[in-house]
Amino acid sequence: MAKPKQKNDGSLDQFKADLKNKTPRRLYVFHGEEVYLRQYYLGRLREQLIPDGMEAFNDKLLEGKEVTARDIIATADCFPMMSEHTLVVVRDYDLFKANEAERNALMDYFADLPEYLCLVFLYDLIPYKPDARTKLASAIKEHGLVVDFPRQEQEHLVDWIVRRFKAAGKSVDSELAKHLIFLCGDLMQGLIPEIGKIAAYAQGARVTKADMDAVVTPQLDAVVFQLTDALGAKQYDKALGILADLLHMQEPVQVMMAALGKYFRQLYAARVALEERRSADDVAALWKMHPYVASKLMAAARRVDLPWCRRALRRVSETDAALKTTGGDADQALTQLVLDLAYG
Repeated sequence: MAKPKQKNDGSLDQFKADLKNKTPRRLYVFHGEEVYLRQYYLGRLREQLIPDGMEAFNDKLLEGKEVTARDIIATADCFPMMSEHTLVVVRDYDLFKANEAERNALMDYFADLPEYLCLVFLYDLIPYKPDARTKLASAIKEHGLVVDFPRQEQEHLVDWIVRRFKAAGKSVDSELAKHLIFLCGDLMQGLIPEIGKIAAYAQGARVTKADMDAVVTPQLDAVVFQLTDALGAKQYDKALGILADLLHMQEPVQVMMAALGKYFRQLYAARVALEERRSADDVAALWKMHPYVASKLMAAARRVDLPWCRRALRRVSETDAALKTTGGDADQALTQLVLDLAYG
């Protein structure tokens, strides 16, 4: 199930202001979970800096695994050709794992960046882990802007999904957009191909839930939710059918057991919240999940009681331990787990 975005630190808003005012900085660090946003805004920056046809001369890319500080500086020092700017993107160069000589060379360069230069350190396959205590972190903060591209809040993501469908000639309402987030997660990069599939499949101008469910490839957490929700609703044949789909996904058994364990802990917490007359917002805050997912969890919790939740947690734990210690047949163990939860 989808996670909410991290708290906005304001850096993306500052970067948007740079673009709007056409005052790009000389140094940026781009990082964050939302790949789509990183690539989209890098493209916007490129469009603003580089005239059409001049990309080969003024748009430079360096791959961080082999690059050195000397390479970065030498590339950045090349004057632009028939353009006011040079864009240099350094992908996956870990600034804070560089040796002292490299860091010192870059710090000196950051203090005197050429006016024509826009230097972007792009963290794509590696995480950005700055050490705020270092001089390098202070130099980046003084001379540039670190831009985080986090997961988006539910309301913003819903609006974006509606716009994507509209651009494809289809319409969806906000509830259906939330359902898509539930099924596929909240990363735009993963949602884009699913939106494309749905738009191509749907016959009418308005997308239906049946259209969505027919072609979407749900993530593991969504399938686990559907399985356990069917158990709570005493729809045992449906639960066994969903289990077959879960096994067909061929996820490692450790991953499936972790997903089951996490869900039953969430369900137990939701049931306790109901007993204490707490709201879905309380559950969303506890588990750092989107409001729509929390509301579905609360609805599922209303179908079960605390003893059932405790027994489910115990059986999941026992099955997990047995698989880890004896290495039994995973399909058989999961099937027996579902049967135990269904029929006691």
